[in-house]
Formats: sequence, C-alpha cells, structure tokens
Amino acid sequence: MRDDKFIRELTPLDEIARETQVITITIDKRRYGKFVTIVSGFDTKAEDMKELAKLLKKKTATGGTAKDDKIELQGDQRDRAKKVLEEMGFKVEVTK
Repeated sequence: MRDDKFIRELTPLDEIARETQVITITIDKRRYGKFVTIVSGFDTKAEDMKELAKLLKKKTATGGTAKDDKIELQGDQRDRAKKVLEEMGFKVEVTK
C-alpha cells in the first residue's frame, strides 16, 4: 500500500501529462527575512492543487498553501520539493 494513499493511481495518459509539464521551483524572501519556496507550472486541469500541496507539506514537514495556481511552502524547501516531485513523475527545474 502506498504511503500517499490520497493520491490516485496514475493512468498511462496521466504519466505522459506529468512528464510534459515543466515545474519551476523558486525561492522568495518575505517579510522579516523569511523564505518561501514557490512551486509553479502545474496544469491545474490535470492536477488537484490542494492534494499536491498537502502531499508536499507532508513530505517536506513544513506548512504551506495552494493559491493562484502555485504552491507555497514555508522555508527553503527547494531540494526536498524537487526530490518529491521527481518521484511523482514531474520534470522539475530549480532556479536559484
């Protein structure tokens, strides 16, 4: 049984759709010197943003939200988010 049981099983077409998307991970400095990791580039018609945000928050052990077709994670989570998304079949690009 899969650990992320709330993510549905992928069909071959879903896997192809994920492979063609290029997900961009950036970091933004917010108020009081806090960092926020921004994950964008999802096809919102094919992906459930709230479920993806929930999974990323769980796997990176941090807080965050899904809004404006992006996922925001608290702190510098670029490496962890990249690893999780690549395991899910996405093509990921990290900008420094």
